Amino acid sequence: MTPLLADRVAIVTGAGKGLGRAHALALARYGAKVVVNDLDTHAANTVCAEIKSTGGEALAHCANVQDLPRVEAMVSETIARWGRVDILVNNAGILRDKTFAKIDLADFRLVLDVHLMGSVHCTHAVWSHMRERGYGRIIFTTSSSGLYGNFGQSAYSAAKMGLVGLMQTLALEGARYGIHVNCLAPSAATQMTDSLFTPEDLAALAPDHVSPAVVALASAHAPNKQIVLAGAGSFEQAHVTMTQGAVLGDQADTAESILANWRRIGERVNEVVPATGFEQYQHEIARARAHSLEKK
Repeated sequence: MTPLLADRVAIVTGAGKGLGRAHALALARYGAKVVVNDLDTHAANTVCAEIKSTGGEALAHCANVQDLPRVEAMVSETIARWGRVDILVNNAGILRDKTFAKIDLADFRLVLDVHLMGSVHCTHAVWSHMRERGYGRIIFTTSSSGLYGNFGQSAYSAAKMGLVGLMQTLALEGARYGIHVNCLAPSAATQMTDSLFTPEDLAALAPDHVSPAVVALASAHAPNKQIVLAGAGSFEQAHVTMTQGAVLGDQADTAESILANWRRIGERVNEVVPATGFEQYQHEIARARAHSLEKK
C-alpha cells in the first residue's frame, strides 16, 4: 500500500467485478478502507477478501442503489465502523441497449433509475456528512456515449449526460465545504468491444488501466468540476464549451438570419469553458452592449 489515501474511507458501488472491482482494489492499494458495494454478495465478499489478503480493510455491502433507505443504512454502517466517509465512487450501472424506436420505456426508466438516481441516492446519503466534516471526494461515472452519443444507447446516454449536469452543480455547491465532485468517462473492454479490437488492444483496455484516474480524483489533491476520460493508460479531459457566437442585432428576430450565420455562431476560435451557467447570460449581455455601442 502507498499512503496517498491513508486512513481515507471509500464507498464504491457496483464493485463486485469489472471497473468497480478494479477501483476498489486500487483505492485499497493506496491505503483507503473500502466498502465494496454490489448486489452480488459473493462477488463483493471475494473483492473484500482480495483487499484483506494484502493487508487492507474492506467491508461488503449489498445495498441496491435504487433503494434509498438501504443506501442510507450502508452509509450509516460505514460511519459506525470507520467514523466517516471521505470518498464515494458512483460506479453501479446496467445496460438495456436498443434503438430509441424499439426500447421499452420501462427499460429506459430503469437505466435512468440505476445510473442517475442511484448516484443521486448515494451522493445524497453522504452529502450532509461530508459538508459537516468539511471534506469529500465524489466521482460520477459518465461515458463517451453520454458526452458524444452512441447508436442504440439513448437511455444510457441520457443517464450518463445527466450525471455530468449533476456534477457541474454539485461541484459548485460543495466547493465551500471542501467537497470536490468530478466525472470519469472510462474506456474498458466489454462484450461490445470484443469483435472490434485485437487481443492486444483488449488487454490494454483492462479496467486496471482506468482506476489510477479514480485514485487521483479520490485524493486530497483532486481537481474539482472536471470530466476525466481514461482508458488503455491514456487520460484526457472533456469540456462543455461555449463559442464566442455572433450578435445578429436587428436580424435576430428571424430564424433565417440564425441559419445564414450558422458558421459564424459555431466558430470555435476563442471558445471558453464557462465556470457557471450564469456566464452565458453575462457573455450575451456584454456582447449586446458592445454591439449597441458600435452602432452609435
